[in-house]
Amino acid sequence: MTEILDIYDENLNHIGTKARTLVHQDGDWHRVFHCWVIYRDKLGVDYLVMQRRASEKRIYPNLLDVTAAGHYEAGETIADGVREIQEELGLAVDFTDLIPLGKRVYAARIGLLLDYQISDVFFLINDQSLEQYVLQPTEVAEVVAFKVDDGLDFCSGNIEQIKAQVFGGLNTTVMLQQVDFIPNIDAYLYKILILAKRCLNGETHLVI
Repeated sequence: MTEILDIYDENLNHIGTKARTLVHQDGDWHRVFHCWVIYRDKLGVDYLVMQRRASEKRIYPNLLDVTAAGHYEAGETIADGVREIQEELGLAVDFTDLIPLGKRVYAARIGLLLDYQISDVFFLINDQSLEQYVLQPTEVAEVVAFKVDDGLDFCSGNIEQIKAQVFGGLNTTVMLQQVDFIPNIDAYLYKILILAKRCLNGETHLVI
């Protein structure tokens, strides 16, 4: 089935709809949903959860990405984005459970694919064990969780590896390196880690 997306101009004015393949071929602005799962454990340690993209994905296969993300289909609202959390991770949540972080504007060329997206970014605080996630195998190979403080040290260059818990057919721990993460020129992961710590400390005015 052809996936149809809403497309926009540079000022986020809706200008029509187009097949997803053509959106990425022509470099049209479109909207996506991003949800990052964070939590604080019983010992007071803060964690971020990320997904490893399935090996079958067209772009960035096997790399670590936003915990749950996806394109809005034509006509969907921001609140409809929660379906991505259910589909990819098996988590049933209400839109009111999410903590909004604003919009991220992103543009990149990945081979022949042009990705011009405006992301609605959210946190979800959820401390359930990774083993309770129900992953969508065509989208998500596994989920990993690592300490926010370790992530901050990693992103700032103080350490070269992060120890992470893993679930996705094999429940274990791994050491993550830079090659495991999707590259971003805007330090997106670093910003998310900073905001995660602030959010889990109770701050409410958070903007990506």
